[in-house]
Amino acid sequence: MKSLIEIAMEAGAAGAGVAEVSDIQFRREFLAACEQNSCGRYGTCWMCPPDVGDIDEMIARAKTYQHALVFQTIGQLEDSFDIEGMEAAAVAHNGLAQRIFDQLEGRFENPIKLVAGACHVCPRCTKLDSLPCLYPDQAMASLEAYGIAVSELAAASGLKYINGPDTVTFFGGLLFK
Repeated sequence: MKSLIEIAMEAGAAGAGVAEVSDIQFRREFLAACEQNSCGRYGTCWMCPPDVGDIDEMIARAKTYQHALVFQTIGQLEDSFDIEGMEAAAVAHNGLAQRIFDQLEGRFENPIKLVAGACHVCPRCTKLDSLPCLYPDQAMASLEAYGIAVSELAAASGLKYINGPDTVTFFGGLLFK
C-alpha cells in the first residue's frame, strides 16, 4: 500500500509530510483576520467564518485527531506583485487537494479536509444564494479557519514555508485518526 506521502507526491504535491496533531499550534487569533475580511470571503462561503463554525469548537474537534497529512504546492510568480499568478497557483493547489482527498476517500473515518483559503469546490458558493452547500462531503475549510498556524504546521511536517523569491507556497492538510 502506498504511503500517504507517496499519494500526495504522485498527485502533484511539491512536498508532503505527516505531523502529529499534538505538535500543531492552533491560534484563535486567526478568526480576527477572517472577521476583517482579509481574503474577501468572510460570510460568502459555507466553509469560511462565520458559517464554518465556532473556532473554539473547531479547534477542539481538530485536537481529537492524531495525525495530519500536510502537502504543499509552490507556484512560480513573475514578481512579488503577480496577483494573477497567485490566483492561478491557488486554483492549482485546490485542484491538487481535491485529487489527494479523492485518492484517500474511504481510507479514514470522518477526516477533516483543509486547504489554503476558501473552499473552491463550486465556482460560486451557494451561500451567496442562501442555499445549502451542494457538496458537503467534498467541501474544504481553510487551515486558518481552524486556527492552524501554517508556518508552524510546515515546520512540524518537515516542509519549508518559504520557497524562494517570486514563489507562492500553499498548504493543505488532512486530519485523520
